[in-house]
Amino acid sequence: MDNHFTVTIHDTNGLKQFNLHHFVKKALLYAAGFLGAIALIAVATILYLNYSVEEIEKKRFEMEVSYANLQLKNLALDESMLNTQKALDRKKEELTEVSDSLSDIEEMIGLSSATDIPLIERVNKTKLSSEQMATLLQFIPSGSPIQYNGITSKFGYRIHPTLHSREFHRGSDMKAAMRTPVFATADGIVEYAGLHNKSGYGRLIILQHNYGFRSYFGHLNEIVIKSGQFIKKGDLIAYTGSTGMSNGPHLHYEIRFISRAVNPFWFIKWNIKNYNEIFEKEKKIPWQSLLMATAQIKLQKPTQTQQSSQQDQ
Repeated sequence: MDNHFTVTIHDTNGLKQFNLHHFVKKALLYAAGFLGAIALIAVATILYLNYSVEEIEKKRFEMEVSYANLQLKNLALDESMLNTQKALDRKKEELTEVSDSLSDIEEMIGLSSATDIPLIERVNKTKLSSEQMATLLQFIPSGSPIQYNGITSKFGYRIHPTLHSREFHRGSDMKAAMRTPVFATADGIVEYAGLHNKSGYGRLIILQHNYGFRSYFGHLNEIVIKSGQFIKKGDLIAYTGSTGMSNGPHLHYEIRFISRAVNPFWFIKWNIKNYNEIFEKEKKIPWQSLLMATAQIKLQKPTQTQQSSQQDQ
């Protein structure tokens, strides 16, 4: 068996022939196959590396976008936290102002101001006390029945301006021009409304209130209510005048407790701001039992006379 093969080469110099052993031929073939495999592997490696680089670039771009978005979210979060902190600071300032104002109200209505007590508890306590005060001021005559311009004749002994004799004055004569509006100073029912010559009060209104109180309005020019009518605090009831034993236009204002006259001046001054003052000034009324009787009564919408508000101002 012949183990050689012939390689013929044509060139310009002519024809040349080379005899090679089959082993060399196989070696060349293996070498060519190996180089082809190397080339394929190299091409595959290059393609894989290109793909990997593209994926890495894609992921890097996605990470950069995510990082940028994260920075924007952080900025928004920082701004939100700053706004929240500002809002909290404002709320703290408002709560401080509320607490200070509440302390003033607590002092005004006679409650002890305890800063260690929760604010909501202090508010509820103040609210309950204020509601009880408003209830009492609604049922018992309080505030001025007319626009307050002073007292011309006080409660107590005096020389009567027309009789010129010393006698006990049961009310306060309030300075007023002719036909000044007169308002009810508490809820009640009209016990009397008309001319009352026997008393010298001329045109007179008597309002019957809760807990034994009555209010009297004398020397009126005109009466706009009728006997038996229910009256709310602040309702218009009459206009001032000079009827009866009077030496000029004014309002005779009188308050009685169980048919006994009390000084109306303290009731004219009585409001939410000086609520406790009347308990010290007017000793003829059993305030403690009255407060206990009204402790559980709460009004939805208590009213105040317009004149009382003007007096406060």
